[in-house]
Amino acid sequence: MLTPSSNTVLEPFTARMLDPLFPDVTAHFGRFRVTEIALAPDANSQFALPPILQAAELLADANCDVIAWNGTSASWLGFDSDTRLCDAISQKTGIAATSAILSLNRLLAHLGVHRLGLVTPYTSDVQDRIVANYAAAGIETVAEEHLGLRDNFSFSDVSEATIEAMCERVAEARPDAIAIVCTNMRGPLVAAALEERLGIPVLDSVAFTLWGCLDAICVSTEKLHGFGSIFASSGQPVGRAATAEG
Repeated sequence: MLTPSSNTVLEPFTARMLDPLFPDVTAHFGRFRVTEIALAPDANSQFALPPILQAAELLADANCDVIAWNGTSASWLGFDSDTRLCDAISQKTGIAATSAILSLNRLLAHLGVHRLGLVTPYTSDVQDRIVANYAAAGIETVAEEHLGLRDNFSFSDVSEATIEAMCERVAEARPDAIAIVCTNMRGPLVAAALEERLGIPVLDSVAFTLWGCLDAICVSTEKLHGFGSIFASSGQPVGRAATAEG
């Protein structure tokens, strides 16, 4: 998994979720510099291909079966940015590649989501761009909550109680699903309880990135059912993920 340098959530939470599959499935991480989420050119330049591909090449030395960009930048930069990135990773390393947002979009299609609830820590302009990108894909954001933060490290300080409250407010609009879009928010361990309480699928970024990786290598997610419905809906992966899906 390719990790933003200032992210402190996705590595330990991914390891926690993977524990039922250990040692048959393990996660390995490479970092490149991401410190700020904004629409400014300097912030967007953090997602240029060269440093990401360099990190991917180092992961390839570990003979990984799949490489995932475990970040949500394509939600505001455009879904095609992750399609291009995954194609470039596969071409450079010869390894299958996926991403958080490509995995989310596959799940939204699989679940038939047309009305989305959106929860993020981001600023209003970033949130508006995400809403617009999903609208262009035929998915209406019927309710949203965001915190106005731009320092990537600060996202990890958002408490689970705050995330739960944000999801509960969004749930009042009765969306088809709620997406917690940020891999540095502490949503993975509260998603299942939220789903049970709200009666709505809650799709957390760290969780759906892991789902996408396991799906890409056709590993059953049944043992992870305690972390949410995406892992338990059928007990089997949806199917092998293509790097060019969006």
